Amino acid sequence: MLTDLSPLIAATAEWLTRAYPASGGALASALCEVQARQAVTVAAWLRYPTPTDAALVGIAGPGGSARLDWITGADADTHSDDVHAWRTWVDEVVASWAASLLTDPELAGLAVTALTEGSHAAGTPVRFRRLTAPDATDRRAAALLRHPDLLAPVASLHQDQLVDLLKPGRALIA
Repeated sequence: MLTDLSPLIAATAEWLTRAYPASGGALASALCEVQARQAVTVAAWLRYPTPTDAALVGIAGPGGSARLDWITGADADTHSDDVHAWRTWVDEVVASWAASLLTDPELAGLAVTALTEGSHAAGTPVRFRRLTAPDATDRRAAALLRHPDLLAPVASLHQDQLVDLLKPGRALIA
């Protein structure tokens, strides 16, 4: 049974970087990808805080990118099932939460702090500097990925759930 969220994280980060690509060459692409992956990792760990949660999403599947593609204006009819099977591993809620984290530094800080309550980061020092404290190079590389107006349609889908989850005094794991 899969208790690792890596397929979901990889697919959702890939979706974000394709929907909001870097500009400026290979270094910019790499920096944009790192920021997307950090945001998606934080969002996925918050959404699926236990190994059981991760196993259940592995069994049921995360839902895919169809609605996200429609919202962002991607032409879903051009996606061949053979070439784009990874899109079935995209998680809409995780993508929405990641978009929220990328556009709101305060929310990103709260989310990273909340991870200390979950089992994913237990026993390992985890830092998400490119998410929580991006420098000027990071911001230039991910200008589209961090643009609040561009990400608003995706972020607003499930942002209220994330904000509710991160309210002070609320336990991450019930």
